Amino acid sequence: MATALQLTGICKSFDGFKALIDADFSARWGEVHALLGENGAGKSSLMNIAAGLYAPESGQLLVDDNAVRLDGPRDAARHHIGMVHQHFKLVKPFTVAENILLGHPLASGEGSHRKRLGMLEAQIRAKADELGFAIDPRQRTERLSIAEQQRVEILKVLLAGARILILDEPTAVLTDREAERLLSTVQALARSGSAVVLVTHKMADVRRYADRVTVMRGGRTVKTVDPKQTAMAELVQLTVGDSIAHSTLRPQRSQAGAARLTVRGLRTAAAKVVGDARPALDGVDLTLHAGEIYGLAGVGGNGQSELAAALMGLDSTIDGDITLEDFGDLKAASNSQRRALQFAAIPADRYGLALAGALSVAENFGIGQVHGGRYGSPWRLDTTQLQADAKAAVEQFDVQGVRNLDQKAALLSGGNAQKLVLAREFGRTPRVVLAHSPSRGLDVRAGAEVHARLLAARDAGAAVLLISEDLDEVLALADRVGVMTRGRIVAEFDQPADRQAVGQAMVDHG
Repeated sequence: MATALQLTGICKSFDGFKALIDADFSARWGEVHALLGENGAGKSSLMNIAAGLYAPESGQLLVDDNAVRLDGPRDAARHHIGMVHQHFKLVKPFTVAENILLGHPLASGEGSHRKRLGMLEAQIRAKADELGFAIDPRQRTERLSIAEQQRVEILKVLLAGARILILDEPTAVLTDREAERLLSTVQALARSGSAVVLVTHKMADVRRYADRVTVMRGGRTVKTVDPKQTAMAELVQLTVGDSIAHSTLRPQRSQAGAARLTVRGLRTAAAKVVGDARPALDGVDLTLHAGEIYGLAGVGGNGQSELAAALMGLDSTIDGDITLEDFGDLKAASNSQRRALQFAAIPADRYGLALAGALSVAENFGIGQVHGGRYGSPWRLDTTQLQADAKAAVEQFDVQGVRNLDQKAALLSGGNAQKLVLAREFGRTPRVVLAHSPSRGLDVRAGAEVHARLLAARDAGAAVLLISEDLDEVLALADRVGVMTRGRIVAEFDQPADRQAVGQAMVDHG
């Protein structure tokens, strides 16, 4: 097969930090080529160079065996290169069609804007049907779940005409069935002549769908192998560089304690409904016990994001009751009260909701305790104490890529950004933990560390709500499993839960 994309001897630095050191990668027409590596290994930096977002300091880029110099993403698009990023690049107030139009040839076509938008909406519906995506082209993006936004990004790239597709964690927010259908479609696109680069941490996906896999570590290319001829243990070893202790059994817990958090009749206000005029939350009943992890599974867009927002206090228009043991109505609690009540929140959107990218690592760590007085007053911070606490937390939680505590949090890779969130939220022993897609897009090591923290919080007596669209994650960690569909929890299972029964519940009530 001919080479579609080739990067040779690529070097790139950021503020003196060498992110890529003589990195090599190539993808052929007609193949799915997976790219593996820990967070911060250089995968995204290398693919951002291929997509025209970064310029290499040295090295060569070939497209279809021709040397090119990309002057930006639009230039890459002219070479039929499209990248779907892990962290979405959508304009939230725009509709799905308006977002896709921004990078579509119709944007500069003839006719009125309304006519071009109408033509594009028809294309979106056709492509969405082909991929099995339930997407309304006229829905505003800010109303979509994380999973639905992922699908919009994939549609945007395909409809712009990309033949070299770079997909960064495309199945991280999909259910088993959705992921299988998407990857089968991606594989079919490759077989029809496209080249697909699949950046993923899911070893099973690599072994099943990739024709080749390249492993990166520390900014360097380690090895390229045939995943179907390579043992899983060897892939993990190549990826992380040393062994990670894995347990095939879900860690045992002691008997669950008293009801810590009780949700009754939670319903979205009448003015906030999804496309078919049903409430996004339609009478949610849920009880979390001390010393347990309750795993909430379901297809994205069935009310999980709205439930998380309600429990985190981000939506004050929700009807129903949220009662916290020894406190009462949690909806009436301010943010500072929630902190004092030891309520820890790990949102799905770590950059949009959990961190302020323009603030420093130290500021992001300490912001949760500013109003509690630990660092003086908000107008006269004790920066010495703040820096000392942040330094200890960064070391304890192994937050890599922190060259100094004053660097912006936005410069951290996904896994290390998540570790910073965990360091802040678990800085004091939590009583309630809300974790929404906590390991989405993380590598093997970082994901295992997140899981270990959740299990440790449970074992220390916390009530943990794990909301995840990764059924493997739910079944591996949860003591009880709930299924959320159409704004309600429609089924519950004690562990060990039957995977097929859980999956059936996810689709039977759709």
